Amino acid sequence: MLKNWNRPEKPEGEEIKLRLKNVQERLASLQMKLKDRKLPVLVLIEGWGAAGKGSAIGQIIRNIDPRFFKVFSMASPTEEERRKPFLYRYFERIPEAGKFTFLDSGWMDETVRARLHGELDGEAYASRVDSIKRFERQLTDNGYLVLKFFFHISEKEQGRRIAALLENKDTAWRVSKNDIWQNRNYKTCEEVYDRYLDDTNAPSAPWYLIDSKSKKFAELQTLEIMCTGIETALHNDSLAVPLLQNVFPLVKMPRLREVPLNKTVEDEEYKKELNRLQKKLGMLHNRLYRKRVPVIIVYEGWDAAGKGGNIKRLTGALDPRGYEVHPIASPEPHEKARHYLWRFWTRLPKDGHIAIFDRSWYGRVMVERLEGFCTENDWQRAYYEMNEFEQELHSWGAVILKFWVQIDKNTQLERFTERQNTPAKQWKITDEDWRNREKWDEYEVAVDEMLQKTSTSFAPWHILESVDKKYARIKALQIVVDALEKALD
Repeated sequence: MLKNWNRPEKPEGEEIKLRLKNVQERLASLQMKLKDRKLPVLVLIEGWGAAGKGSAIGQIIRNIDPRFFKVFSMASPTEEERRKPFLYRYFERIPEAGKFTFLDSGWMDETVRARLHGELDGEAYASRVDSIKRFERQLTDNGYLVLKFFFHISEKEQGRRIAALLENKDTAWRVSKNDIWQNRNYKTCEEVYDRYLDDTNAPSAPWYLIDSKSKKFAELQTLEIMCTGIETALHNDSLAVPLLQNVFPLVKMPRLREVPLNKTVEDEEYKKELNRLQKKLGMLHNRLYRKRVPVIIVYEGWDAAGKGGNIKRLTGALDPRGYEVHPIASPEPHEKARHYLWRFWTRLPKDGHIAIFDRSWYGRVMVERLEGFCTENDWQRAYYEMNEFEQELHSWGAVILKFWVQIDKNTQLERFTERQNTPAKQWKITDEDWRNREKWDEYEVAVDEMLQKTSTSFAPWHILESVDKKYARIKALQIVVDALEKALD
């Protein structure tokens, strides 16, 4: 893109002033429409060191109500962030509906630096680019406007600006070692920048090259593109997103009605196996911490199927400093205002730790589907998106275990009745549980489809037959132990 770029013609001074005034008023008007229509806007400002990225953001946000934007300067990842997936710190900062997020550098800068300094070989670079393209496409598919700007200056202009900044002790701090290295290796950097821009230029999230030799002209170009992008997004916000073909390697799963539920374990055998497996799991927990292997365990299942008791026997073997259980209920307002996977990205474990989800992102294709909390296009698209999410975690090095806890309708009724008639257990039963039970058949259809479409070779589903809760607990522990032994071998 840089090599074939045609520099735009810079207007005369008075024309710039007039156009700036008009576009500033335009943005002030658009931000209220953006707020009313709940359009989230993510603005990524990338480019050469000393190209004026920070000052441009400063000028742009003067035209926006400060309650509706956040600005993040994305320095090198912290030690804590390095222990999470690459995209974690960017997903964490996506805006709420109706608001802006501005990133002063981001996933491009981090990727290109790593490539330039030999931290990413060709294969790793290609994998990183694929992750970034998925990330950007998922945002735009879910209603985000992603605007990506690259501030471009010549080698000569960059050198002049760096020298000017270094001459003044009050501005010398703004010049980093990387800026100086970049200018000395301008041609090499330009090659890598050009390749990255080509690799990640997509119709749904295109790159805009900004001639930033003049700060006022750079501001004008950025504002006019922003306003046009917002107007287009507001016009197109009701359009359905095409569904992508499921290309992930799938593991064949049985229908729920085909699963035999007569499996049991005797009390003595249960106690013996529980003790053996918990001891083994405790030792494996120490090893996975030492080897920095992250583990993500998902529990889904019918109400009263025994998820809580199953999780309790699992965590009973673990060091409490090395795991966290996330009970997932209806999203809070600030969670609902973001991409539906945001609240799960932000709960991911550090490497060497375990995250256990008591219900999960699969609510998108069950409760949200059946209760009408999202559109049909949303939940149909989610199968692919959730496979992508788990593939990203698998590529990071995570062990992913997904359990569906299965019982029959009569067993659920018995357990509901017992809970309702036992004072110490009444907190476990709600009116919503009874309402959900009325939709058992509809939920069964949805669960069958979920199991068929999201049981991948890297994150397969495991069905826990839980009419006998003790049998289900032993089975879950054995699956976890086997998976960790394989990962730590």
